[in-house]
Amino acid sequence: MSTINLENFHKRAAAAEEEIVFLKKEIECLRQDIKANNCKINSVPKDEYVKLEQENIKLKYRVTILKRTIEAERAKSQNEMEVTENNVISVYETLFNIFQKAILTTYPDICDPPIIVTSSSNPKFGDYQCNSAMPLCKQLSSNGIQTTPRDIANNIISKVEKSSLISKLEVANAGFINIHLKKEFAQTTLSNLVKSGKAFPPYAKRQRVIVDFSSPNIAKEMHVGHLRSTIIGDSISRLLEFLGHDVLRINHVGDWGTQFGMLIAHLQDRFPNYLTVSPPITDLQSFYKESKIRFDKCEEFKKRAYQYVVKLQAFDPDMTKAWQLICDVSRKEFEKVYTRLDINLIERGESFYQKHMEALVKTLEARGLLEEDEGRKVMWGKRDNEIPLTIVKSDGGFTYDTSDLAAIKQRIEEEEADWIIYVTDSGQSQHFQILKSCAERAGILRSCHRIDHVGFGVVLGSDKRKFKTRSGDTVKLSDLLDEGLKRALQKLKEKGRDKELTEEELKLAQESIAYGCIKYADLSHNRNHEYVFSFDKMLEDKGNTAVYLLYALTRIRSIARAANMSQEKLQELAQNTQISLEHEKEWKLAKVLIKFPDVLIKITKDLYLHQLCEYCYEMSCAFSEFYDNCYCVEKNEYGQIININIDRMLLTEATAIIMEKCFMILGLKPVTRM
Repeated sequence: MSTINLENFHKRAAAAEEEIVFLKKEIECLRQDIKANNCKINSVPKDEYVKLEQENIKLKYRVTILKRTIEAERAKSQNEMEVTENNVISVYETLFNIFQKAILTTYPDICDPPIIVTSSSNPKFGDYQCNSAMPLCKQLSSNGIQTTPRDIANNIISKVEKSSLISKLEVANAGFINIHLKKEFAQTTLSNLVKSGKAFPPYAKRQRVIVDFSSPNIAKEMHVGHLRSTIIGDSISRLLEFLGHDVLRINHVGDWGTQFGMLIAHLQDRFPNYLTVSPPITDLQSFYKESKIRFDKCEEFKKRAYQYVVKLQAFDPDMTKAWQLICDVSRKEFEKVYTRLDINLIERGESFYQKHMEALVKTLEARGLLEEDEGRKVMWGKRDNEIPLTIVKSDGGFTYDTSDLAAIKQRIEEEEADWIIYVTDSGQSQHFQILKSCAERAGILRSCHRIDHVGFGVVLGSDKRKFKTRSGDTVKLSDLLDEGLKRALQKLKEKGRDKELTEEELKLAQESIAYGCIKYADLSHNRNHEYVFSFDKMLEDKGNTAVYLLYALTRIRSIARAANMSQEKLQELAQNTQISLEHEKEWKLAKVLIKFPDVLIKITKDLYLHQLCEYCYEMSCAFSEFYDNCYCVEKNEYGQIININIDRMLLTEATAIIMEKCFMILGLKPVTRM
C-alpha cells in the first residue's frame, strides 16, 4: 500500500477517535444532568442516552477495524508473501486480519465479534488455531439464533479468502479451526533474512518516545535498587529504537532540593576555598553522611542549609558553582556503571525543570486549577477517589509532583513526545496514575498521547528480604558488578576455558557472562514480581539463563566456522539455495523463527520483556532439537568433512541472526569463543 493511502487510513482512525471523545463528553454531561436532578438512570427517558452509548460502541469498533485494516492492506499489497524492504510480516497480525474479515463477512450483525487466534503447541492441531466459533455461538444464541460451533467454524472457513500464508484449514470436533501454514512463506521470509544478513523489524508507525529510567540521586552511589529500572529501561529503549521509533532516553536524576542546601553548607565548611580550588571529594557517599548527621543534630546548620536551597533555586552564582562541583563528582561515578553495562542516557535532572515549574504554577493558577489546602497549593485529578498533587508547599517551594507535571508538559510541548514511558518500582504506580489524571485535566495530555508506567518488584536476597549486605547496608551496584566478574571468571576456570582461550578472549567472555547474567536474570522474570538475586542460579549453564543462551549462540556460529562458511558466503548461497524445511525439526525451528515479529509487537503493547527471554529459550531449544536430528555438516570416521548441507546451514544462519538481534535488544553481548 502506498504511503498516502496509509496516511489516509491513520487520519480516518484519528477522526473516529475524536468522535469517540466527543460522544463520551456528551454521555458524561447527560449523566451529570441526571445526577444533579437526583434521578436514577432507569427512571428517566433514556432514548438519547442509549443512542449515544450505541454510537460510542460502534465508533470504538470502527477504530479497531480501521487500525487492523491498515496492517491487513499492507500485508495484502505485498501478496502476504513478500517482505518489504525494511519490515517483515507478522504472522499473528496477518492471520488475525484474515479471520476478522471472514467473521465480519459471515456474521455482519454481530457487534464486536471475538477474534481469537493462537499458536498451536501440537502439530496435530495445525500451526495456529482460530478459536472464535464457541464464543460466537454464545453470542448468536443470546440473539435467538440457534446453531453449533462446528457449523459456525465451517461458515467462517467458507469466507476465508485465498491466502499465500495458509496451506490448509480444517475444523476440529469442538469447532476449532486448525490453520496450517505454507512452508513457502517461512522459506521466503528466512531466505530474505539470510540474504540481507540482518533481522528487520515489523512495521510500526514511527513515534517520538521518551523513556524515563534509572534516575539515581546525586551525591548517593547507585545501588541494587537502581538495577531493575536501568536494565528494563535500556531494553525497552533498544526495542523501540529497533522498531524505528525516535527514542529519547532520559535520566531524571535527583539533583535539586533540600539535600543540596545541606551538601553545599558542608562543602563550604570543609573546603572554604572551593570557588578557586577544586575540592578533593572522592567519597561522596561519606561526604553525604557527614552532612546529614550535621543537618539532623545542628539547628544552625539546618537553618543555613535551607537558606542555601533558596539561593540555589534563585541561581545564586556561588551556590550554583558548589552544586555543579557535587553533581560532577556524582556524574563521573554514575558513568562508570553505565559504561560497564553499556547504557546510554541523556541526563535531565530535576534542576532542568526549575523554570518550567515556575511557568507551570502560573498557568495552573491562571486557569483556576490550584486549590489552597492548609497553606499548600494542590491540584486534583479527574477522578473523585484520587489524592491531589502538591504543587506548591506551604513554604513556597516545589515538590516532586511539581517537577513531574512540569516534565510531562515540557516533553509533550517542546520534545513533541507521542509516548512517555516511566520505569520505576511498582510502589510509585499510584503517583503516576494521579500524575496522568492531573495532566489530562490540565489539557497537557490528550487522547493522541500514550503514557505508561512500567512498574517492577524489588530484588530480594536469599532470605527473601530486600537485597542487602551482611552488615545490613544497601548493596552498591559497582560492588555487585565486581562480584559478577569474579564469579564469571571462576566459572570459566572451572570449565577449563582459561586454558583454551587467549587472555583477551577470556576477558571478553568474563564480561559477557558477568554483565549478561545480571541483566538476563532481571529481564527473564515478570517485572511485576519480586525475584531472588542468586549468582549461582544466574551462572547455571542449563535452563533459561544467559550463560546457556550465550553459549548456544557461540555454538551455532561455530558450526559455520567449522564448515569454513563465512556469513558473506552464506548470503551468496542463499540467492540460489532454498532452505530445507522437510524434516519435522526443521519446520518446528522455522515456525519459531518467523514468530519474531509477533513477539516484538506484543511487547510494545504490554512492555513485558520476559516474553523475549522466553522466546530466546524456545528458539534455543528448537535449534538443539534440529541440530541433534538434522546433520548440517557430515564427517567421516576420521573427522574429515565429506558433505555440507547448505540448505540446513542457511537455517542455522537465520537462527543466529534472529538470536543476535534478540540479544541486542536485551543488552547481551555475545562472544566468538566462550
